Amino acid sequence: MDDIDVSLLRSFVAVAETGRMTTAAKVVNRSQGAVSQQIKRLEDLFRAPLFERHAAAVRLTRSGERLMVAAHRIIALNDEVMNQMLAVEFAGEVRLGVPHDVVGMLMPPILRLFRQDHPNVLVTLVSDTSRSLKQSLVEGEVDLTLLTEPQPGEGDLLLLSDQLVWVGAKGGDAHNRNPLPIALGQESCGFRAAAVHALTKAGIEWRAICQVGSLEPVFATLEADMAIAPFLSKTVPERLAVFTGSHLPKLPTQFVNMKRPSTGVSALTTELARYIHEGFHKRHG
Repeated sequence: MDDIDVSLLRSFVAVAETGRMTTAAKVVNRSQGAVSQQIKRLEDLFRAPLFERHAAAVRLTRSGERLMVAAHRIIALNDEVMNQMLAVEFAGEVRLGVPHDVVGMLMPPILRLFRQDHPNVLVTLVSDTSRSLKQSLVEGEVDLTLLTEPQPGEGDLLLLSDQLVWVGAKGGDAHNRNPLPIALGQESCGFRAAAVHALTKAGIEWRAICQVGSLEPVFATLEADMAIAPFLSKTVPERLAVFTGSHLPKLPTQFVNMKRPSTGVSALTTELARYIHEGFHKRHG
């Protein structure tokens, strides 16, 4: 029985997903002629046409559709085996900065996987506001940090874009009070500035409640129905509710960016950054 060349399957998937030989050639970094030859080799191997050729594009045949599912599995398994066999045995410590609102809701699955794959690495978490974490990175107090910012990072620095929403107690009425009670973070909290700007622009009278940096007092304030607060939509705990309505101003989009030092980035830090980037991509796109 003949073996399947995984590189042929990569080109096949690229053609199937783009619908064009020319576009697929750019995806797999080959010439259009080389991709066409690879598809022909697959069709000869399986003794069946995999695509219907049209002037503008190509479309999978029934045989091609059957192969598509298996091709994804084979490519994924190939990549997994290669990564495992070529993996470097990392050891040491990496100091990771994560904002208060991101660390509890978005990071545990990623850190769990990293610990399983690299048991000899100690990840020390430093949780603070984005402004403080950015300064800690400059001063060498952390090796890598995530930041919640009003602008997206460039390239792989951008991990997630998410809408800020108003959050409070389930069944509560704090969001209907006047003046509107708001639980805000420290002066350096990025969400604070966004919330104040939105409230001021909407002409809503409000008062600040629980101005602290830690999330636990904020959670207690919200669950007691004493106030509402701005949160990223993907970090809202199940025990709290999201409030919408014309009486509440719409909040802006925020971005979770990853930042590394400009120089002196270790291989261990790069490895953790890769896990974080892939983890966000798999879970949030």
